[in-house]
Formats: sequence, structure tokens, C-alpha cells
Amino acid sequence: MNNRTVVSTVVGFTVALGLAVAPAFAADLSGKITYKGTPPKATMLETKSDPVCLKAHGAIPSEEVVVGAGGGLQNVFVYVKEGLEGQKFKHPKTPVQLDQKGCRYIPHVLGVMTKQKIEILNSDDTLHNVHPVPENNREWNLAMPFKGQKVKKSFRKPEIGIHITCNVHNWMSAYICVVNNPYYAVSDKDGSFSIKGLPDGEYTIAAWHEKFGEKTAKVTVKGATTTAFTFE
Repeated sequence: MNNRTVVSTVVGFTVALGLAVAPAFAADLSGKITYKGTPPKATMLETKSDPVCLKAHGAIPSEEVVVGAGGGLQNVFVYVKEGLEGQKFKHPKTPVQLDQKGCRYIPHVLGVMTKQKIEILNSDDTLHNVHPVPENNREWNLAMPFKGQKVKKSFRKPEIGIHITCNVHNWMSAYICVVNNPYYAVSDKDGSFSIKGLPDGEYTIAAWHEKFGEKTAKVTVKGATTTAFTFE
């Protein structure tokens, strides 16, 4: 395999991309996103308005900026923004899950394809509700009063960073990123991510974070050719 390196610096964080290329057909895009500078101290969120939540956690740290070992930045949505125009991809039949557990949304950032089902679960013995506030999709507000309750929803149009809130517990917050292709990932606790099987082509790769916004980088995937790219 040949390796391609793409480094992109975004206000507040750095994106490092590496392409492990399968001969002539596709590549696995992988890398690590790191926070640049001293990470801010997490804000502690009070949960005392609900005894169930207070018992589960007490105060909980905000997930707005989560920096792990080595400065890895968690919860960054990385996806192919341009380069797949005219291609159509079937949405997966398997749903992705958004859980309400310990009075938090899990995961904090969720990637999904258009029309793919999102299975929303209430794992807490208290009333929750799920309230997305999209700009390009239909807004809805779903009450979930029972532990173990499951509901499936979907979004028909691409949209990055749909904010999900709970009108019962104002500290609960999550984001759903909806795309029309399967080439996306969310950075994990050490900032690493991987996008599998990207076909040959020229692409714009975007990295989105709820606080720092979005930045893009150009990438060319072509067989065994080695490509280097830097962005600051």
C-alpha cells in the first residue's frame, strides 16, 4: 500500500489525513484531528432539576470541546463534501442509534445518510424528549416518557450539524450530520477517524465541529499515485 498525507489546520484544531490505498480502485482515508493550543476547561452542567439525572451523574462535563490524550479532538464530523456529484448511493437498511442514557445523548455527534433510520432509545426511567432544530429538514419534537421506549426517525435532505436538544433537561445536547454518501466518520476519544473504500477521484474533504465550524481540504485519490497536501 502507498500512503498519502493530508494536513489541514482549522481554527482551534488540526486535521491530519492519511490515505491507505488499495490498488487502482479505492482508498481508506484515515487520520487524527488534534486541538491546537491549551484545551479549555470543561463547563460542569447541573442536573439537579431531575432526581433521576442527579442520581446518575450529579454535575456532568459539557461535551462541547472534548480533548483526549495527545491533544486529540473528539466529536469532529469528517466527510466527503464534493467529488461525488451525480452518483447515487442507497441508504443503509440498518438504523443507527441515538440513546438517552444517564440524561445524556449518546453519541454526542451522530453521522447518518439521508433517509436512513435513526433508532432513538430512552434508557432512563424519566421523561425525555428529542427536539431537532434543522434548517433544511422538517423540525419535530418527540416526547419519550418510558424507559425502554424506541422510536425511528429519518431526515430526507443532507444537513450538517442539526442540533438536538431536550426541552425537559436543558443541558442535554447532541448533533446529527446527514449526508447523501457513505463516506464519513466521527473522530473518537483520541481524535482518530477512518473512512473506508473511497473510490478514485478528486474530493473536497470537510471537517466540522460544533464550536469551531467547518474547514475543507482538497484530496486526489488515484490508484497507487502518492499525493501530499498541506493546509494551514
